[in-house]
Amino acid sequence: MIIFEDVLRKWWHDQSVGRLGPPGLEPRLRLAPRGEDVGYIDGVWWPRSDDLAAELPNLLMVLARRLGPARRVVYDRTSWSRARGRLVLGERTIQLDAYSFELGNILYVFGRGGGMIVLRVIGSTTDQGTARAILSGSEA
Repeated sequence: MIIFEDVLRKWWHDQSVGRLGPPGLEPRLRLAPRGEDVGYIDGVWWPRSDDLAAELPNLLMVLARRLGPARRVVYDRTSWSRARGRLVLGERTIQLDAYSFELGNILYVFGRGGGMIVLRVIGSTTDQGTARAILSGSEA
């Protein structure tokens, strides 16, 4: 697994200054390398809040490098504050669908080309030590 927080800092800053937010707000994200068979979950994401509409723009911009433009996000309704059914990003509209997942804290991102990324979501209120251990893959 690759930890993207530091690697993406420069890329995110170079690609999006003035568009999505100031440097330092890039997603706290770990994704499996392309082509690596890691099972069902493709990565881990630690959002800064439970406001899905506020958290998604930066995440989707980063995931677009692997997935292409997102068309739909399916999220666990118990893990997020209520979100509208659609998120408008520039000229694109992304469908947001809430479900109750048995495992909880799962997020599916579907690309326009048919691809999908499945993320385990670390709760935004998780303490930093625990969250960083999960992001690094060293949690017990």
